[in-house]
Amino acid sequence: MNKIIDDKVKYVIDIINNMDVKNKLRLGVCMSSSAYTNLKYNKTHIHSIFDKRLKEIDNEYLTSYVNMRKYPTLLFVMAKIMEMNNQEQNHVALYLFNSIN
Repeated sequence: MNKIIDDKVKYVIDIINNMDVKNKLRLGVCMSSSAYTNLKYNKTHIHSIFDKRLKEIDNEYLTSYVNMRKYPTLLFVMAKIMEMNNQEQNHVALYLFNSIN
């Protein structure tokens, strides 16, 4: 990876490191359900894992539609991820998946 890619990925990973588990799971659900991410991993399978875990620990997610506008950090991170190329998105997705498991 070149320096610019490393910096973009590191910046997003630093934000993810400061998130609690619920927000990491919400981000995982967003990434795996977005048409704007090109993950080489099975998005449906990853989505089901994040979705199941989030339902176990977040009553709001379990009972109602979650308004993502309530989570500006997640929206910002998703915008940064959508600006990335496939390799960078996959790097972030793999890091996110491993940081939750």
